[in-house]
Amino acid sequence: MRTDELYSLLDELAPKALSDAYCAKYGAYDNSGILLDAGSAAEKILFSLDLSFGALREAAEKGCKIVVTHHPAIYAKIGNLCGGEPLHGTRDVLGTGQKLIRAVENGISVISMHLNLDCAPYGIDESLMRGVMLSAAVAAGKKAGEGSFAEARAEKCMHEVEAGGVKGAYGRMYGVESCAPADLADSLKKTLPAGQVCVYGDSKRKISRVASFCGAGADEEAVAFACGLGAEVIVSSDFKHHIVAAALEKGMSVIALTHYASENYGFEKFCREVKARSGAACIFHTDKALL
Repeated sequence: MRTDELYSLLDELAPKALSDAYCAKYGAYDNSGILLDAGSAAEKILFSLDLSFGALREAAEKGCKIVVTHHPAIYAKIGNLCGGEPLHGTRDVLGTGQKLIRAVENGISVISMHLNLDCAPYGIDESLMRGVMLSAAVAAGKKAGEGSFAEARAEKCMHEVEAGGVKGAYGRMYGVESCAPADLADSLKKTLPAGQVCVYGDSKRKISRVASFCGAGADEEAVAFACGLGAEVIVSSDFKHHIVAAALEKGMSVIALTHYASENYGFEKFCREVKARSGAACIFHTDKALL
């Protein structure tokens, strides 16, 4: 499979046009698409939330000639490319140049699906909602298979976008089975899975209305959205202190996941869908230390 052939399938599932429309409507920035085409056909494809050194190592070891990431492998300006340790005075603290050089050396192409996959139907933000619903059902003592939430829909979405007839959204408000935030957090640890979960506020009261935002979406607007619709818990990641404080002052509890855990769950589902539709050998990589 060529890089452009795979990208056509990925774009069908999560159109880049959604990212473009989102950026235009909400003043965001993104860099999704084919970010590196090494020109090699791929029999195996590796999916990884980040273009990490671990992902590149596994791709090389297993003969994967395309890596699909969620977070853009190239996001900010690249001032230089350093194959070894970054030179004194360079800004390649993230190792972006090293990673790109390593990918080229191994004939590995890179495709990134970011904001478009965040808000696509059955994308990462919607998957987080379904994971929370499933976890709440388990916490409430119900035996609910994940298929129970196949047609789950949010009551309200914070940001909605449409492109080419495809409707997407980010930030969701919805009802769940009644349970305590502490029990929901424990259940999320198993569902996502998530290694580090922190609960702020009243962790024992019963709740049944949740607002969730995958990745770093927990900002002032998210708190206003959640509070205005009667959410009792906010589930997200990368919380700043004043956001947690504001949520608690408005009577909501907060469940804080790592950024990685809030998105890896949905990205793995995306990998499975691509595998089912393409028939290609798809390998999923997880940097477990970030869960």
